[in-house]
Amino acid sequence: MKYLNPKADLTFKKVFGEHPDLVISFLNALLPFKDADEEITWVEYLNPELVPLNPLRKDSIVDVRCRDHMGRQFIVEMQMMWTSAYKQRVLFNASKAYVSQLDKGGDYEILQPVYSLNLVNDTFSESEEFYHDFQIVESAETKEVIEGLRFIFIELPKFTPHSYSDKKMQVLWLRYLTEINEKTREVPQELMNNPEICKAVSQLEESAFSEAQLLGYEKFWDIISTAKMHISSATREGREKGFKEGMEQGIEKGIEKGIEKGIEKGIEKGIEKERIRNATAMKHAGIPTKTIAQITGLTEKEVEAL
Repeated sequence: MKYLNPKADLTFKKVFGEHPDLVISFLNALLPFKDADEEITWVEYLNPELVPLNPLRKDSIVDVRCRDHMGRQFIVEMQMMWTSAYKQRVLFNASKAYVSQLDKGGDYEILQPVYSLNLVNDTFSESEEFYHDFQIVESAETKEVIEGLRFIFIELPKFTPHSYSDKKMQVLWLRYLTEINEKTREVPQELMNNPEICKAVSQLEESAFSEAQLLGYEKFWDIISTAKMHISSATREGREKGFKEGMEQGIEKGIEKGIEKGIEKGIEKGIEKERIRNATAMKHAGIPTKTIAQITGLTEKEVEAL
């Protein structure tokens, strides 16, 4: 049996955007619910396109968006590469979903929490932990939490399955995302023994996809590979340029301070230049503006202006 990688846009949306039972199991396993009363029992899929009330403002598309019987909304995103703008995009999308609940003149008390679950196939923090839970918290004394928005970021490359007894379903779902790919010929039995995971695995069988879908799948990975290559090149060039600029500034203002400032500025300029170059190439290749914006971190308006 041949399988596709569940992290690709095509497969991720098929598994979690078309099967309510699977997204329920996935969310219950990965969200920080404290007890069984908080767990999700039913979901309704919502339009993944977050359209602003004002047509002149920015709209955006997420991978999966759904709502449970309590009115809580859940946004799920699979991000292949980390960019400096990604956290802002996550905050923007979750805030838009939160605000969209309230009609003009409505009561603020009807607002229900929005959970943003972000699976990142990249590393972005110095922490050894792979699971990051963000809330709006009073930092000085009370540690009181303002409810409404909650953000979960998972660094998939850092995940290792230490224990099956502790958060068993979380371990199984993360193993599903990190262990299955095009090279898989036999799925580990402990994954197949679980009904939800087994069903999710069956959705990845290559034979279940059309030729057109498989071509799109290959194109997706080509785009990701190209983008990573450009970012790596930009980072390397930025460091080299930054070191040179830093040395020059260091003669006049102090070597240590100059190198630090030059490296940071050079990396920033180099990466920005390559992001624009990469976005331009993708645009010429006919890739949709929204897809280019998601991969490069540029806004859709910036992509359209290229």
